[in-house]
Amino acid sequence: MAGNKDLNRLKVVLVEKKKSSLWLSRQLGCAPTTVSKWCTNSSQPPLEMLMKTAKLLDVELNDLVRFEELYKND
Repeated sequence: MAGNKDLNRLKVVLVEKKKSSLWLSRQLGCAPTTVSKWCTNSSQPPLEMLMKTAKLLDVELNDLVRFEELYKND
């Protein structure tokens, strides 16, 4: 369904908030390689992790998701 589309903005938001993917992985209790995959959009985080991430970064869930990418070329 999603293929290799850039569905999340996690990398951009981490930079804006001056946080690292290592910091996020520690906060979420998951492997740094997992967060790295999310940041490169090679895989997508589960909804629960997106919600936790939004709270940790003090942003809205919509700030982390690119809904326009989901509907491109449909």
